[in-house]
Formats: sequence, C-alpha cells, structure tokens
Amino acid sequence: MSFAELGLSPEILRAVDELGYSEATPIQAKAIPLVLSGRDLLAAAQTGTGKTAAFLLPILERLKKFANPSVSPAMHPVRALILSPTRELADQIGVNAKAYTKHLPLRSTTIYGGVNMDPQTAELRRGIEIVIATPGRLLDHIQQKTIQLNKVDVLVLDEADRMLDMGFIQDIRKIMSLLPKQRQTLLFSATFAPEIKRLAADFMHDPQTVEVARQNSTNAQVEQLVYAVDSGRKRALLSHLIREREMSQVIVFCKTKISADQLSRDLKRDGHAAEAIHGDKAQSARLETLNSFKSGEVKVLVATDVAARGLDISELPFVVNYEMPNSPEDYVHRIGRTGRAGASGVAISLMSPDEVKQHEAIEKLTRQTLPPQTVSGFERRESSAADSGFGSRNAGRERSDARPAREPRAERSERPERSERPERSERPERSERAPRDNPHRDSSRQREQRDPQEGLKVARAGVIGGRVLPQRQREVPALLLPPRYKVNQER
Repeated sequence: MSFAELGLSPEILRAVDELGYSEATPIQAKAIPLVLSGRDLLAAAQTGTGKTAAFLLPILERLKKFANPSVSPAMHPVRALILSPTRELADQIGVNAKAYTKHLPLRSTTIYGGVNMDPQTAELRRGIEIVIATPGRLLDHIQQKTIQLNKVDVLVLDEADRMLDMGFIQDIRKIMSLLPKQRQTLLFSATFAPEIKRLAADFMHDPQTVEVARQNSTNAQVEQLVYAVDSGRKRALLSHLIREREMSQVIVFCKTKISADQLSRDLKRDGHAAEAIHGDKAQSARLETLNSFKSGEVKVLVATDVAARGLDISELPFVVNYEMPNSPEDYVHRIGRTGRAGASGVAISLMSPDEVKQHEAIEKLTRQTLPPQTVSGFERRESSAADSGFGSRNAGRERSDARPAREPRAERSERPERSERPERSERPERSERAPRDNPHRDSSRQREQRDPQEGLKVARAGVIGGRVLPQRQREVPALLLPPRYKVNQER
C-alpha cells in the first residue's frame, strides 16, 4: 500500500517521497488509519518495521490544522508528547520529526538528560508543538515550570516495555496526571508483556490492538548463529570473526559498562577501530561516537542494552551478542538493530558454559531452535565441558575418577612396637627435668612461699597463664556516695 492511499496531506507525502519511502510497511498500513480516526492504539511490531513513522505521520496530519508561521510562543503550545526510554531513541525520533515536518510550519524538539538544560529551556520558551522527551528530563522541566502540558492532544509511549524495565513507571504516572483527560494515547512496543497490558488498562480508553507479527518474534531476514566457546576465549573468537567475515560495521553487545569498556580496549589492541557507548558516557561523547560509527571511522561499536533500542543504522550487516542477555526480550531488541527496512543481516551470539540457561530462555521465547556451533581452533576444552552446561552429566564422575590415588599409609609393621617404647620407669622424673630459665613464668605457689602477702595479692587479683592481672576497683554508683555538701532545709 502506498502512502498516498492512507489519506496523508501533500506536504507530508512530499517529505516522505524525498526520504525515499514508497510503500508503507505492514505496521504503518494498519496503524496510520486508526491514529487518524482519533482512537487509542496499542500496537506491537518487531523492531525495524517502521514504528516511528507509524505514529509520527498521522500525528502530523492531525496537527496540520494548528500549523502557523507566527513567532509568538502562545501560538505554538505543546500538542504532542512522545516519551522515549533512552536518549538515543529520543534523538532518532527527533531526527525523523524534523525530516517529516520539512514542508510544514510545525516545530519539534528533543529533551533528554546528560546535557545542559539552558538550550532546551530557550527552545521550549520559543514555542514547540511536538516534544520528544525522556521521562526524567521532562520532569525536571516540569519542576522548573519551563513547559506546560495542558494543551496536549496526543501522547505516545514508545518502547513502553523498556520504560517499565528501566523503572520509569512512577515517572510516567506523574506525567499522566498532568495531561488533559481528553487526549489520544498511543502505545508502541516490540513486545507485549502482561505489565504492558495492565498499563494500557490504566491509561487508555478502549484501545484498538494492532499486531503485525507474532509477539516476541524475530525478523526472518536476520540469520541467527550461536557459537559455543569458553568464556576466556570469547575475545579472541570475536576478533577472529571480525577479520574472517570482514565485518565493516558491527555492534557488539555487553551486559555491563565495565565489560564494554574493557572489550573496547582489547579490540583496539587487536588492531580494530572500536569504541564503547553506554550510560556513563556524556551525551556529547555518545553522539560523537555514534556519528563516527555511522560515517565508518569506527567499525566496531561496543554497547550495553541502553543502546539496543535507539540505534538506527541503515543496512547494519552484523550484530554480536558478546554476553548473552539476562532477559530474552533484550535479545529480540539487540538483533533487531540489523535486518531493518527489509534488509538482511547476521546476528551472532557467543555462548559460554555458564550461559546455557539464557540460551534456553531465548529459544523458549522466540520459539526457535538455535543449535550451538563451534569454530575451528576455538573448540571447547574438556575441563570446561565437564564443569558446566556443555558436557555430559557423567563428566563430573569421570573427573573424579581421574584424580590420582592417595599414597598408602605406613604399614603397621613399620611402626615401633609397644614393647620397644621406653618404660615409664626409664623416663626422667618431673623434678629431674631442667627448670625453665624464664623468670617471668614463676608460679603463684612459688611467690606465696617467698612472701605470703604476695600470694594473697595474687589470689585476689587472679592469675591467667602465669600472668598476674591487677584487681579492678569496683565502681560505686554516684547515688550511693555521700553528698559533698550538707543542705540545711528550713522547716
């Protein structure tokens, strides 16, 4: 279906045509007519199918009647609010909004944390119809009263499941309470969890549901490969695959910021143009790294899951899961960075013996069988297979059998017979033994013989290990002491 058949205005169609869009994707063909009708919408589609245009284009069509070239801020109140879980995704939506409004006098801006608020405040005071924001920074502007939301007609929750995973539910509820009750609410997500449906029941009115693919399914255009490897050889295997497959552009996902930084440094030492991107990086540094990756200066982008839902790289050929995600839903979003807009891609996962459970959870969620493979020269070691998931159940038993036997104890005949031991009569008497030379270890009885009074002191003080402990004076409570001064009481 073409965009002209969806009822969009010529200004929007012109901008879409200049971007090279000809046919609408399935999610766009189903969602755009429903959004134009004013109904609440609960839409699910796999990553990379054009969800951003599915809600932005009909929103622009609805706001077209408010478009005006006036310079007065009062003529440009906030009429559409789009909430995003990450800065990268918010920035991506902002870029698309600028492109779609090229021939319309509608203003849009993006506000997120990690950067100075002053430029954002100045732009908001100038008047903005479309605001794309992360929940935390939006609440900062609300607290400083630099934004008003009483004119919002459309609210979009993009990647709502990710916002719930990141703990934004309370922020979302605060923002919802400040919006007009008469509004249109659109919820877009790649996955539908039970929490998402409860959220829709709380904030949406009789929403229409659109699903263009089975929930939690992966893109059929993406080839998925799983390589079994020891955890200590993952980095060497990754470097080998980058060279063997000639990966000119690849995103490598890690679970933590520390591991992302470490892997980036290791790949640089191996001769690869690699950089890391994660939440601890300043926003300016993250944007600079992302632009270098898009331009080809950086070929390997090592990222955490914060970047899994916001990186829109056209025709990205490879994605590598260096560390298997704890949540199988994150796997769907990670590999969704490749194979976008109908292109093909390859998703490679490196699985160590302690990541077998994560692999099984991914197979269960996606309802696919992803058999582990091995790369020549990087096969699993026997010890690793015996320690955990890959080996057989009898591996532990075989390892125990391989232990060297203990040396036999000395035979009883080698021990001295009881008859050969010296008799008690032959042993020297205690009195004949040489006295100890340490004068400090004198017994209390010897001290008593020298001085009876000294023995009495020892008995009172106590002796521990031959050491005399001084007797501690007993403290008398102050209430029992006689008063220092006599007070004459008058009768």
